[in-house]
Amino acid sequence: MRSSLLAVMRRRTTLVVASAGLATACAASAVAVALPEENAVAAPVAVSASTPAPAATQPEAAPAPAEQPKQENPAVASRSEQRSELSAATVGTSPSAVKELARSIVPAGQYAAFSNIISHESGWNIKATNASSGAYGLAQALPGGKMASAGADWRTNPATQISWALGYMNERYGSPNAAWSFWQTHHWY
Repeated sequence: MRSSLLAVMRRRTTLVVASAGLATACAASAVAVALPEENAVAAPVAVSASTPAPAATQPEAAPAPAEQPKQENPAVASRSEQRSELSAATVGTSPSAVKELARSIVPAGQYAAFSNIISHESGWNIKATNASSGAYGLAQALPGGKMASAGADWRTNPATQISWALGYMNERYGSPNAAWSFWQTHHWY
């Protein structure tokens, strides 16, 4: 029975199953399964025992269902898409909201130095732009497009800017504390 069932499924036909075991399990109902594609796996079909279908009746062939658009699995979203969830609309762009976000990203022992630099550079304004140099954002990246390495939403997402600034301070100075020490001497970093 299984091999004949698979053969029928491969021919894209409507299948009426009325075997003794299945008919008993389904209260003597006929089960119709429409298979739209070759090698398709039939989805479970709910059968109501209250309205049994006549076993001798052959149902009309069901049209193949339209192809459903693929839905993206949120578990496999890219880092940039995940970071977008912390967008300006979600977190807010007020200085206090951005500071709170920074507290959740920057290590506690480095936060005070990080905060001092950002306060001096941009006043916690994610859209701060230096009129003469074009430096942009919380950390005054020059050019601002450098922050794209942390996410495509670098112009408007405070989480992206904070992540980039933290990475920059760690890479160039070793830590935000060391960057702040340099800033105090030179008034830039």
